Amino acid sequence: MRGAGDQLSIGERIAFYRRRRGLSQAVLADLVGRSEDWLSKIERGERDIRRLDVLAEVAKALRVTLGDLLGEPVLMEDAERNDDVPAVRDALMAPQRLSRTLFGSSMSPEYIDPAPVTQLVESAWLSYQKGDLGRVVQALPGLIKTSQQMEAASADDPAYRRACAAVSARVHHLTATTLSKIGESDLSWIAAERAMQAADEADDPLVLASAARSGTHALLAVGRFEDALELGEAAAKWLEPKMTAGDPAALSLYGMLYLRTAVAAARHQDRATSNELLAHAARAGERLGVDANYWQTGFGPSNVELHRLSAALDLGDITRVIEDAPSVNVDHLPAERQVTHLIDFARALSLVAKDDEALQALLTAEQKSPGIVRHSRVVREVVRSMYRRAPASAGKKSSALLALAERCGAVR
Repeated sequence: MRGAGDQLSIGERIAFYRRRRGLSQAVLADLVGRSEDWLSKIERGERDIRRLDVLAEVAKALRVTLGDLLGEPVLMEDAERNDDVPAVRDALMAPQRLSRTLFGSSMSPEYIDPAPVTQLVESAWLSYQKGDLGRVVQALPGLIKTSQQMEAASADDPAYRRACAAVSARVHHLTATTLSKIGESDLSWIAAERAMQAADEADDPLVLASAARSGTHALLAVGRFEDALELGEAAAKWLEPKMTAGDPAALSLYGMLYLRTAVAAARHQDRATSNELLAHAARAGERLGVDANYWQTGFGPSNVELHRLSAALDLGDITRVIEDAPSVNVDHLPAERQVTHLIDFARALSLVAKDDEALQALLTAEQKSPGIVRHSRVVREVVRSMYRRAPASAGKKSSALLALAERCGAVR
């Protein structure tokens, strides 16, 4: 049942899977190079695992996914209580997608003009950047099915096939990124793989570079930090010689790929590599000169600073994040970027028990995008930790904290 166990802390989930595997605390602790006392305190909730790479090692030792320890996604519902994630799953897993040989005759291919479909895709991308995840998830099943029909109809016309493949790559990139954002990691990987396959067919360097971003999102979501680093670096290095002088779109994609790889390196606790990759991205930002939004990247000098802080958080530089985050101007960036930044800031504040400030940051983020905040695994864990250590007043927790905890599924 999706969403089952969301009330459990990470430590309680570790204990659950450890017992299911028949492992003692001593054995599991030894497998991850930690003490039995450390693991005991984690499972009892007396201390937190602050680093994702450590949590990924625990998941590997337990033979579960990183998502299993972070908690399954809650049902995707927006203000109108839409839940179209099952429809997205059905579209991605349609059996007709598996073989053109077996199902080609039953699909009745017909010409579909790529231009209006492209407009619909870009409109959905703008909804994503505005933080309106409900609208995006509602649009995705139709877009996925349309892209599949276009691919089926394009077999005999190379130029049309490339145009259809480019549309499909953008659709599946958006699908992967959105699913990653709401915690549907396995589906995100399927969509990212489809995006890359379509991008190969499109024979367009910008389409392929953009699709590679979806792969890094999916790999980061499942804790495969080294693989995300390898993919992002390969795509950036492949794109570099293909950039024409001053092409802002190529420069933006190039810079974003290095930002994603910098985060991957930080989550792998490779500080030197993360700093080097951030420097690559910073130089691209300087060449671009402004915060722009080519290919829905939101790339520019400000986005570089946000990723620098995100990497610092993953590397454990909590004080730096708390001191520097408020000074970065994000008002002109897409809402999705603003909200992600506020979530990082709140997480840093919560790690040093500045819970009132963390709560205010999350409430501000929620005003900008309820969907992102309420379906974020990170938010649920931060809110759950704050709720458990919040003092009771007259037998009740803070009403604002309790209300947020209920909205994001941290408590029931």
